[in-house]
Amino acid sequence: MRVALTHLRSCILFFSPMVEDPDRAGIRDELKWLNRQLGKVRDLDVAIGRIEATSQANDLPRFAAWKDKRIRAHRALARILRSARYRRLIESTSKWIESGPWSTQTDELSEQARTVTILVHALHKLSRWEKRLLKKSRKLHELNVDKRHRLRLLNKKLNYAIESCRDLFADERFSEQETALKYLRKAQRYLGQLNDDAREQALARELRRDGARTPLPSPSPEREGLLLDKTATAYAKLARLKPFRS
Repeated sequence: MRVALTHLRSCILFFSPMVEDPDRAGIRDELKWLNRQLGKVRDLDVAIGRIEATSQANDLPRFAAWKDKRIRAHRALARILRSARYRRLIESTSKWIESGPWSTQTDELSEQARTVTILVHALHKLSRWEKRLLKKSRKLHELNVDKRHRLRLLNKKLNYAIESCRDLFADERFSEQETALKYLRKAQRYLGQLNDDAREQALARELRRDGARTPLPSPSPEREGLLLDKTATAYAKLARLKPFRS
């Protein structure tokens, strides 16, 4: 559900300004709210899975607080997915996609945006996003956890956008697109592992503040350095490839 939601949010952003209208901000905010609720549960699932996969798995009573928090989070998410707010979100988003104000606006800018050839728009947008990603990645080793997380989100956005445009790149002139996806997926995997490390430590600190006697995961500078190096290598290869630039 989170993956599909991220694809949808990326698609809406990719096709701006075609879909710019008075309803878009509200749709965007509600989709962001839903993604945040799903993310809370996902982070706990990943953290508990990583803990159980370690040598400490036989000492499960120490991690009862983690499991209790996950149970509460799943129950809270189930209530959200049965709520009137969620039903309104699904109904309003579906209606907006099919026949929102963006589809009938007749001002000059809207009409010009809708008449741009899809391949021209795709190449322009993907090139802009790629340049932005590579620019932010130049100081990868200096980024803090939050900025690294934002870089990961930008990487994911570009990855999903390229996947959505695959049919446009059937021409052999764009064969480098698949190679670009390979580098982006590698960077996504490494940045995701770093993000999961940081989220696990943050969740452990939160549990300890709530009084739980749970151990703090030990940070590994060696692991962090290795993952950052691998990410930097993937971006360096992407920069040399230049799949969307003449």
